[in-house]
Amino acid sequence: MTDPTPAGTYLSTAVGDYLKAIWGIARDEPAGTGDIARALGVTASSVTGMLGKLKRLGLIRYRRYHGAQLTSAGRAEALRLIRRHRLLETFLIRDLGYSWDEVHEEAEAMEHVMSGRFTERLADHLGQPSHDPHGDPIPREDGRLPSTPSTGLCDVAVGRAFVVSRVLSQDAEVLAYATELGIHPGSRLLVESREPLGDLMTVRLDAGELSISRELARLILGAVQSD
Repeated sequence: MTDPTPAGTYLSTAVGDYLKAIWGIARDEPAGTGDIARALGVTASSVTGMLGKLKRLGLIRYRRYHGAQLTSAGRAEALRLIRRHRLLETFLIRDLGYSWDEVHEEAEAMEHVMSGRFTERLADHLGQPSHDPHGDPIPREDGRLPSTPSTGLCDVAVGRAFVVSRVLSQDAEVLAYATELGIHPGSRLLVESREPLGDLMTVRLDAGELSISRELARLILGAVQSD
């Protein structure tokens, strides 16, 4: 079980996963039942039942057909778990030699059993990082999120340079493929061309030219460089 909420209620792993999913889908806006079901790989009826429980716990506002929106307590719990998760991923990669496509499941298993005390000692050990190795912002202890450039590579004009800040995926295959291409936070790309229908773009890295699908380019976030 996780640490208690301010009201003293212990939250299960499943509750925490739902809160994180709602945050990931919609932040402070309502998340649809279907989107939550797809994110968690469960049925819509399972989602409906859990949303009723989360509402009773005061963690979400929920009306059928209008989606689920985190309350301030739900938001705090989601960000607390995300902080743990991203600190764990940072530790596993930096100190234990994991690759960035290996750490998600390990962190998922451990985040729910960490105490707040251990979390903050781990943050101190790591030097209070602002972002994890995927480029994802690590919520601060007070819940604030560090700023992170968020322009999608798919939206960058031909001829513009772009520095990657974040690869927006936890899928091991996607991350392994990005590694193979040489794309990671800090990579500098030059957009050289785009297919007329917009499905493929050509970018240049130090290693040479790459063809990238629009679907992958949507997951690569960063900042366009000034001329």
